[in-house]
Amino acid sequence: MSEDLKERLRAIISEVTEVAEIPDTTPFKDLGIDSMMAIEIVAEVERTFKVSIPEEELRELTDFSRVYEKVREKLAERAG
Repeated sequence: MSEDLKERLRAIISEVTEVAEIPDTTPFKDLGIDSMMAIEIVAEVERTFKVSIPEEELRELTDFSRVYEKVREKLAERAG
């Protein structure tokens, strides 16, 4: 599941941002991803995975690895 999840997340981020390569730990700002794109990414992630990421947690999502961990956490919470 984790590799599939990573691939799906990378695809979402690439599609929204038009950035072809999304490294694990490169800050989004260094990839040219601004706050509006980040909001679009989160909205698409929430729709795709049927999770909710509260606004106060958005600032934590500064690179791919953090997005991946947050989505993994939210999916685990949902699974109970």
